[in-house]
Amino acid sequence: MRHIDEFPYKVKEIRHMMIPMPDGTELAARLWLPETAENNPVPLILEYLPYRKNDSTTFRDSGSAPYIAGHGYAYLRVDIRGSGDSDGVMTDEYTEQELKDGEEILKWAAAQSWCDDNCGMIGISWGGFNALQIAGRTAPELKAIIAICFTDDRYADDIHYMGGCFLNDQLSWASIMFSGNARPPDPENVGEKWRDLWKQRLEGSGLWLENWLNHQRRDDFWKHGSVCEDYSTVKCPVFAVSGWADGYSNAVFRVLEHLDVPRLGLVGPWAHKYPHGATPGPAIGFLQEELRWWDQWLKGKETGIMDEPMLRAWVNDSVRPAPSYAEMPGNWVGEESWPSANISDQGYGLCANGRLVLEGTGQETENAPLSICSPLSHGLFAGKWYANQGGVPDLPSDQRLEDGGALVFETAPLATDFTMLGAPAVTLALSADKPVAITAVRLSDVAPDGAATRVTYGLLNLTHRDSHETPEYLEPGKIYTVRVQMNEAGHRFPEGHRIRLSVASSYWPLAWPAPEPVTLTLEAGQCRLALPRRQQDLDYDTKIRFDDPVSATPRADTVLREGRHNWKVEFDFGENTVTQKVISDDGRIRLDDIDLETEDVALEEYSYQGEDYSSLRGEVASMSEFRRGDWHVRTDTQTVLRADTENFYIKAALQAYEGEEEFFRREWDLKIPRDFM
Repeated sequence: MRHIDEFPYKVKEIRHMMIPMPDGTELAARLWLPETAENNPVPLILEYLPYRKNDSTTFRDSGSAPYIAGHGYAYLRVDIRGSGDSDGVMTDEYTEQELKDGEEILKWAAAQSWCDDNCGMIGISWGGFNALQIAGRTAPELKAIIAICFTDDRYADDIHYMGGCFLNDQLSWASIMFSGNARPPDPENVGEKWRDLWKQRLEGSGLWLENWLNHQRRDDFWKHGSVCEDYSTVKCPVFAVSGWADGYSNAVFRVLEHLDVPRLGLVGPWAHKYPHGATPGPAIGFLQEELRWWDQWLKGKETGIMDEPMLRAWVNDSVRPAPSYAEMPGNWVGEESWPSANISDQGYGLCANGRLVLEGTGQETENAPLSICSPLSHGLFAGKWYANQGGVPDLPSDQRLEDGGALVFETAPLATDFTMLGAPAVTLALSADKPVAITAVRLSDVAPDGAATRVTYGLLNLTHRDSHETPEYLEPGKIYTVRVQMNEAGHRFPEGHRIRLSVASSYWPLAWPAPEPVTLTLEAGQCRLALPRRQQDLDYDTKIRFDDPVSATPRADTVLREGRHNWKVEFDFGENTVTQKVISDDGRIRLDDIDLETEDVALEEYSYQGEDYSSLRGEVASMSEFRRGDWHVRTDTQTVLRADTENFYIKAALQAYEGEEEFFRREWDLKIPRDFM
């Protein structure tokens, strides 16, 4: 990435300021703005996060915020109530209080002398979520948003549940926030009250995994903040962005289809990162795209951005399977609207001989039952639900490692290239021998030598076959017809390769399996795969171009201890155990500009013994440390999740230390009934 530091406007940075809320709480903020803004007000861009504007996000912010401010905007980074240097306690994500505070921040900003009353919001992940949610509350100051790696549906398409299945990334994410919520504010910013604020957080934030496991179906808890409940509430223009390697690509397509405001979609090959610094590449000049968007909607300039196709998407070319990539081959394509008339379903029948046969060719076989009871090892090489690619190799590996535990159907070698853009879906006629069951379906690109690269996948809790709100048990042996939609994808299957569909009855540890082993029986001749085939390349595909990535020169750090990121699967044949380990060690870093040393280490372990479902176990342990001179604090957290046929069991512990003295300790030992899970 090229770094530049000369901009049209000289930038002033205010590292720490407090924004008053109506109830007396103050929220901590960091502000970049043109030096001339007091006399010549500018539009505001708000990024509103719980990720500590003073340390956790400063490397990223120092590259992006000055660039945007240097082009005539005020850029405001605010710590959500109860996080970073803000007052209060944060008790969950996207609470009503958080969203009300967001509206008050916009109102406060619009009243400042340096703001011209036009406000936008931007954010990735949490910040993308609350940008869209606040847009749905019609705050009058909010004129446009950019939402990146976000969702409009907190139950069906977030880190918690997928197809009604419990995602173990929920355990991982709960543990990340368990550790994050336990971190204190910085005494240099908040003064002597830091210790009181820290204790309030430790006592009041709670165990979020308990909140989420108490809501295993789609209820009002998840409907809150889900814009899909009523898309018409969003009144301002929306720029929706994500990447195929991320878990949050689907929402881009839904908001393009359902919103009735000016909107654009952009999907690259990226994981869970801003597109100007994302992998897999190619990264793009996303800050330049930001400016085109903000100039159009906050300054009233005609930038040409709305002349772009509604959707710009990267179509991946075929690659060898690997858990990480620096670059993905492919090309940009554009669609003028979504859904697109240029895309239509191509149907395949699932045959008892393991073939996927193009509909209408007369090659379909007669109906025949095929059964599968997948081993618990099926899913060990699935990667993360959302890939971060922040050092951890978290993409799926060669699917030949998985397909021995699945029913496999594949085409003959393709006679021509096949370009897919959209969400594949499979209709299955099946029965189960237990009242609770899940199914996992995967679509893979199979090379002539047999190497299989996963393109996309989907999950369905079969008790949720008709509704996520009112699930119903299966009647063992009864045949049901269910539809499993896979994640959106853009992929080109080359001539000579095969398209493979794999169907399984578990996907551990990506998803928690059914309470006991399940055998699924497919009626092969009654099943259908639908692939969204892009009919032709369009003239403007070749005209889609992006500038090279740039940013301001980011903050300098000193590495005191190198980090370590790894992903391991260990088979202990003596103990008959299997353990997947994800190691995320960021090392020890000194933030030179504030003379603060930080250290963060997390270890995730997912294990089982034999085929014993009662032995399934997920554990996440984290350590976080801050040190400056005589000030030294550390927090240790541990969360363990187990289950039997009736209940989930959570054991968790939190310890906080000031120096070598224990400052706080709390433990949890919880039992939560399984609710059709």
